[in-house]
Amino acid sequence: MHTTPLIHAVAFAALCGSAMSPAQPVRASGERTSVDLTIYNQNLSLIREERTFALGKGTTSVVVPDVPATIDGTSVHFLSLTDPEGVRVLEQNYQYDLVHQARLMERYIGREVEFIRTDPATNREYTVPGKLLSTGFVQQPGYASAYAYAGTGGIIAEVNGKIEISPAGRLVLPALPEGLVLKPRLQWLVSSDREGNHRSEVSYLAGGLSWRADYVVLLDRDDARLDLTGWVTLTNGSGTSFRNAGLKLVAGDVNVVQNAIGGMMKAQRAEAPADAAAPEFRQTNLFEYKLYALKRRTDLADNETKQIALIAGRDVPASKSFIYDGLGDEWRSWFHNYSYRGQGSFGQQSNPKVGVFVTFRNSEKGGLGMPLPKGKVRVYKRDDDGREQFIGEDEIDHTPKDEEARLYLGNAFDIVGERVQKDFKTYAGGRVVEETIEIKVRNHKDAVADVQVYEHPWRWAQWEITGANTEWAKVDQSTLRFPLHIARDGEGIVKYTIKYSWQ
Repeated sequence: MHTTPLIHAVAFAALCGSAMSPAQPVRASGERTSVDLTIYNQNLSLIREERTFALGKGTTSVVVPDVPATIDGTSVHFLSLTDPEGVRVLEQNYQYDLVHQARLMERYIGREVEFIRTDPATNREYTVPGKLLSTGFVQQPGYASAYAYAGTGGIIAEVNGKIEISPAGRLVLPALPEGLVLKPRLQWLVSSDREGNHRSEVSYLAGGLSWRADYVVLLDRDDARLDLTGWVTLTNGSGTSFRNAGLKLVAGDVNVVQNAIGGMMKAQRAEAPADAAAPEFRQTNLFEYKLYALKRRTDLADNETKQIALIAGRDVPASKSFIYDGLGDEWRSWFHNYSYRGQGSFGQQSNPKVGVFVTFRNSEKGGLGMPLPKGKVRVYKRDDDGREQFIGEDEIDHTPKDEEARLYLGNAFDIVGERVQKDFKTYAGGRVVEETIEIKVRNHKDAVADVQVYEHPWRWAQWEITGANTEWAKVDQSTLRFPLHIARDGEGIVKYTIKYSWQ
């Protein structure tokens, strides 16, 4: 019976010696004695380790194991804390050709291998020699990873002078080929003025370590106050684990040259818990960014997502607001496009939805005051039975202390808007356009509603309001705001005339 060949590789003990030069013995480094992580919110981290190296006088080849698979080899910095002036790295190799079934077999194409088969009559194993002709794998174009292979069918081998496709038995290789490693590692050629153990510091940049902020908000019954809990969500997809690590997080828009850090981040999604213990981070400044230092050490295993409490605010003043922005979405990408500025039928479609927002200030007086890193905010509110219900989510950008954060949670069910063009005319040889817009907002709630109506002079940058039935404010060059106070089951109306002109 034919079976899919499996690899039984031997001589793994030759791993450390496979890449060494006969003239230069390799000394493996000691384990990390300490590690500190600084993680940026841009899939980038700075890793600082302390290790002890046994160096001989003169030059020594040293292996540094357990480095991340996503390390940027050009960023490595080495310093002997024992003898800073007498030790230096002369040469560095980053070895990432990892053991993989396809890699192993590639090294044995055209060479003698063995197949272990079972005699069905006696159920005893026996060995058949053969020559490997094809691995049954092909590497995908544009990929360098040992895992970027696709199967193309069974392996092909020459056995007893005949060609067999997917030959029966287990494929056995005589030894681990030179150059393959079990885990990514660095290998250095180090020059030292004296022999002995050297306590050393190694630092480097790596990808695959990332963090984000997640927030949970509980809104009170009157939508006037909220409790906010912030969490740091850490994801380690670097290919190595970090035990008893110091942890610092950098929030801010740090400029990083793209494609400088390799590797793929294996992100896992984790929902923030509903409540948190006291915050465990101390916040300080770093250049023009914010630094959050964990007050204790922690473990971060490979392929792990971990959450740590960041901030907790209680009874924070908040406000709910309604905004009606009635211009149809299909016209927003045409903003100030000269090709339609004189077309009266354009822009008549209306968006009926009225957005609902919750706003709070990140102030110490309000129970917060720590700079809030950008992240997703999930908002809950208790129903009439006292049970928490999800009512919407939004993302906030980096929010300094004493600045406002506004959350868009969805659209109001009982408030409806309507925007229509009541009049349109063009004159002065087409260089002036005048139109009248009427907006109606109907309130079907059982309470008074204050709605902010936003309008955008979208036809051209040069404009003026020539008439309006209510007060209005110019927010900026492209935004007008009309406040409406609408009674229960009532209707509010905004009507204004705007004139555009151009040369």
